[in-house]
Amino acid sequence: MYNLLSGLSVIEASSFVASPTAGLYCAQFGAEVIRVDQIGGGPDFRRWPVTQGNDSLYWENLNRAKKSLALDLGRPEGRELLVRLVRETGNFITNFPAAGFLSHDRLAEGRPDLVTVRIMGWPDGAVALDYTVNNAVGYPDMTGPGPEPVNHVLPAWDLLSGAYAAFALVSAVRRREQTGAGAEVRIPLSDVAIGTAANLGGLAEVLYTGANRERLGNAVYGLFGRDFVTRDGIRTMVVVVTPKQWSALAAALGIAPDIARIEAERGTSFASDDGERFRHRDALYPLFAAAIGTRDHAELAAALDAAGCVHGRYRTMLEAAHDRRLVTDNPMFTATTDNPSGFAYPAAGAFATIPQLERAAPCPAPRNGQHSEQILSERLGLSSGEIARLIDQAIVGTA
Repeated sequence: MYNLLSGLSVIEASSFVASPTAGLYCAQFGAEVIRVDQIGGGPDFRRWPVTQGNDSLYWENLNRAKKSLALDLGRPEGRELLVRLVRETGNFITNFPAAGFLSHDRLAEGRPDLVTVRIMGWPDGAVALDYTVNNAVGYPDMTGPGPEPVNHVLPAWDLLSGAYAAFALVSAVRRREQTGAGAEVRIPLSDVAIGTAANLGGLAEVLYTGANRERLGNAVYGLFGRDFVTRDGIRTMVVVVTPKQWSALAAALGIAPDIARIEAERGTSFASDDGERFRHRDALYPLFAAAIGTRDHAELAAALDAAGCVHGRYRTMLEAAHDRRLVTDNPMFTATTDNPSGFAYPAAGAFATIPQLERAAPCPAPRNGQHSEQILSERLGLSSGEIARLIDQAIVGTA
């Protein structure tokens, strides 16, 4: 937690990954983020992984440091409270439909300088998820050994869209400070996915070659990088990105003369050309596999560390959760016991390290409706009697 966005208040009406991620990042940098959900929780409130008590560990980590207002959004009065709250606050993150009751044009009737950031599936409003967008742009066809497509477990486009949405919100707020003008920023998952593919040269590549990229398994395209197995059965990834790393790796494994022989036979040099190392991988991979296969992992890791080479063994997430460097001694993590689930575990704070500022510990996620009365009183000026009536009529929910 940092206070870089202190003074900024944001209403978030969302579910699943991308939109809550945008609100989370704003909250981690000090913004007041008020998440508005259906009473009892929205469609992602019980999303797996869950505890034995059916509390979502996913939900409570994507919503840390936020406040919670619970409304019955199926009733006109509940919807009108959300509309009033958005207009009062002036900053809105959502993945609700663009043409629904939370359309920017309707909201801006009472707040012309409103900033809305809307995460969508497709630009035309059609529904999409990370998994269907990923399939649409072709990445599963490049993943794994083939021939079947392989889906990513990581929801990459959701996470990129969430980060881009947080960036877009801050950018639009800055523009409003300069011009007084509001704006709606629409961020379709499909555009984030295909735009990222284009930024990485992928679209230009297939249009230039007229063919899809071949599948490489765990090898890295265009570089020397692949998984190898040590003598004691540990699978590790070795990657080279600089000439210095290449020469150091060859020296650490004692195979520089063998590499020179391949260079002479094929009339090339691997010293400074990533492409040549990749192009001749049919000769290089077996050489490195044999050299790495004669060493136990501990010995190999020590030698590669001393040489400044980039490598990393494959581990499970359970192993990573107990890793000193990644988690247990990482200042980004703080042990938390006040989670809604009641389960105590290390929670991630802001990813950024700012040496000039102290990073505060991550805050817990709210319980559904935990701040309903506070928000309606402070933000909308409702009296205690009015709030009590709304609670009695089940238009407002509390924890």
